[in-house]
Amino acid sequence: MNLDFAQIVPYIPFILQGIKVTLLVTLLSVVLGFIWGSVLALIKISKFGPLNWLAIAYTSVFRGTPLILQLTFVYFATPQLTGYNISQLEAAVLTFTLNSGAYISETIRGGILAVDKGQWEAAKALGVPYRRMMMDIILPQGIKNILPALVNETIALLKESALVSTIGLADILQNANVVKGAIFRYFEPYIIAGVLYYVMVMLLTWVARVLERRMRRSD
Repeated sequence: MNLDFAQIVPYIPFILQGIKVTLLVTLLSVVLGFIWGSVLALIKISKFGPLNWLAIAYTSVFRGTPLILQLTFVYFATPQLTGYNISQLEAAVLTFTLNSGAYISETIRGGILAVDKGQWEAAKALGVPYRRMMMDIILPQGIKNILPALVNETIALLKESALVSTIGLADILQNANVVKGAIFRYFEPYIIAGVLYYVMVMLLTWVARVLERRMRRSD
């Protein structure tokens, strides 16, 4: 087997630099996707017919088309449609936010609907306004129910963030591609990139398990 990891040692710091970009895209997309997904979830469970229909259609489109197509569309079509030269980071965060918002909205909607009906009825009987009932009573309980699912969505985003290499954003995979071109070897840089992704996913998986254990103790 023709393996030579000695050649890649000088390039390891360069590949490690991609971790910052990978984590930045993932973190921003999760936070913004959670905010956007919460708005979509509240619209879906509301009685506003047209907005409800639009939110469902939005979710259907973003769940029914490939993420790489959405990323390519946002990055290459935005300048043509708006005249704004969107940066690679902006395109990546915008695409992942819009995509994860669609998935997170369904997760949050399920968590809200799983809240015991007695909580809804008690709040209504006490005359609590709808907005305050959702923000102070129902939504906190719903989010507690879906915390493990949100961590799983974060893990999925972290892995899917490798797609940003297709638009040239310098994440882990893109830096591994650059090293591959410099030393004309495939296995070594890609195995380093794979190990980095695996370690980060395992850390997030550990966080998810800790959260699940704490939630079971608090129930």
